[in-house]
Amino acid sequence: MCTSRMCTRESADGSKMSMPIIIKWSGQEYSISTLSEEDTILDLKQLIKTLTGVLPERQKLLGLKLKGKPADDDVKIGTLKLKPNTKIMMMGTREESLEDVLAPPPDSDEVINDFDIEDEVVEVENREENLAKIARRVRDYKIEILNPPRENKKLLVLDIDYTLFDHRSCAETGVELMRPYLHEFLTSAYEDYDIVIWSATSMKWIEAKMKELCITTNPDYKITFMLDSAAMITVHTPRRGVVEVKPLGVIWGKFPDFYNRQNTIMFDDIGRNFLMNPQNGLKIKPFMKAHLNRDKDKELLKLSQYLKEIAKLEDLSELNHKHWERFLSKKQGH
Repeated sequence: MCTSRMCTRESADGSKMSMPIIIKWSGQEYSISTLSEEDTILDLKQLIKTLTGVLPERQKLLGLKLKGKPADDDVKIGTLKLKPNTKIMMMGTREESLEDVLAPPPDSDEVINDFDIEDEVVEVENREENLAKIARRVRDYKIEILNPPRENKKLLVLDIDYTLFDHRSCAETGVELMRPYLHEFLTSAYEDYDIVIWSATSMKWIEAKMKELCITTNPDYKITFMLDSAAMITVHTPRRGVVEVKPLGVIWGKFPDFYNRQNTIMFDDIGRNFLMNPQNGLKIKPFMKAHLNRDKDKELLKLSQYLKEIAKLEDLSELNHKHWERFLSKKQGH
């Protein structure tokens, strides 16, 4: 039996039961199980401070809402009706020094263990078992259309983490971690492309990040739909074993009247995500250490120009997107 301070609800026999909350911050998870229903958001923030060193006034807790609005500090935990092990994403920076902010992000297995798809000589895109997995995703995966596909538009599929957003560094707001020229890039791309977001995380985090970055509410462009990790498949490679990938065939199978191999391009910082459609993938330079690189990174600015140039072409799959900078340089006469 736990003390009253560790309770969130009572069991059938009247004893108290712990119902922990999990805080996600700076690539780590922190479990908090010492709150009662009578404790407030401020109490939660004080506990978070003891775990992370981030002061309550510097914390921004995504997804904690009451009646559709961010919950104030005096709101009691019990009124939020949180489920056990609810995960809450936090943004915030420690006060001690800028060293924490400017330090390199923790090692990311995704980045370090990535490999150039050319290293994998064997073709995986036409294997029967992989095509069967795609067919199952086309049949079973549910897509919520945010804005209808448009006639005669090409398709741009975008990753989030390290592509549009530095998800490892510390910051008080998502804007501080946003890749430079993001909104200008999306506004320009929307003229020629329907835009789809595909991240290897859960839809909950995708929606939270898109809202924090003001992407889903921007009046200058629209997102057609978003895909999460459940739309991905696993494939076997001889050298690397089993890896997860983002097969564009899921989108093409769902929307055959609009999108296909010839009119689709996908940006991702993880090259292996293109294994099922290598001719449609462009491996973008990862955006990391946002506070150091915010004034230096011009990747999206240049890629806007590339997208504008290739939008004139009939078949994007004939291009080698690995050499996109060379292609752009020739077009611009450099």
